[in-house]
Amino acid sequence: MIKFFQLFLSFFKVGAFSFGGGYAMLPLLEEEVIKTHSWMSGAEFIDIFAISEMTPGPIAVNAATFVGYKVAGFLGAMVATLAVILPSFIVISLIYTFISKFKNSPYVDWIFKGIRPVVLGLIAAAGVTVAKTSFMDIKSIIIGAGIFYLVSFKKLNPILGIVGAGILGILLY
Repeated sequence: MIKFFQLFLSFFKVGAFSFGGGYAMLPLLEEEVIKTHSWMSGAEFIDIFAISEMTPGPIAVNAATFVGYKVAGFLGAMVATLAVILPSFIVISLIYTFISKFKNSPYVDWIFKGIRPVVLGLIAAAGVTVAKTSFMDIKSIIIGAGIFYLVSFKKLNPILGIVGAGILGILLY
């Protein structure tokens, strides 16, 4: 029972303080999953994050589902998934209730202008975390840099980038 409570509390915290989506939540999720509870290793965490990116749906929800399943089976997956979406549901419900008061408020605009740079910083921190465990040798650096270039500058479809990187991994490793 304690495991379920820990899962709920950890993923509720992640859901409550992760502005900007899945990449922005990576540092907080890493803190909870690896450092605080030792539910998995850094390599396992990156694998789960990679799978969460490739499967349909929001990264945060997918990651919560996978981590919850690894920690406590099907019920753990349900608890972690519910916990990560609950804060957003609560906040959106409250905002919807008071939308007429907020829609023209300069304070709300200022708050979001302050939050945007933080989201960028969290995404950058997530990139560093992923890079630390993903770039193991020169081949992985070349694959990562090549796919980054193709997706960012040549507008390659990210799905094709993932498939291409998988094929290169098979061929080179």
